[in-house]
Amino acid sequence: MTQAWVVLSRPDRRDVSAPTEAQLVAALSDVYGGKIHAPDGVPGSATLKFGYDDGLMYQVEVDPDGAVRYEEWSDRDCEIALATPRRMRCKQEDALQIWKWLAQRQVAKIRGQAWLADD
Repeated sequence: MTQAWVVLSRPDRRDVSAPTEAQLVAALSDVYGGKIHAPDGVPGSATLKFGYDDGLMYQVEVDPDGAVRYEEWSDRDCEIALATPRRMRCKQEDALQIWKWLAQRQVAKIRGQAWLADD
């Protein structure tokens, strides 16, 4: 049977499996507040990933400037992109909503957001 998983990669690059909503909120506060830096010293982004052990993976990365990037992959190793990455800018509470949808496997709601057109 296929197992689903959710992993939060915090701005300091520590991973949290099956994060709680409080952990998502804290990570976004760190990102938007620029409080936590990546190991290379730049303000860190955070990524929430949802996927299946033997298949699809989805991820949403949030940068300190509010840039959000959504990607769909064939597997956890990011071997084949299933769609062009989507981008938008949003407030912290909107990024939290997108992350909550991802954690709840509601990918269709994420796809339906007002993503920016490709250049």
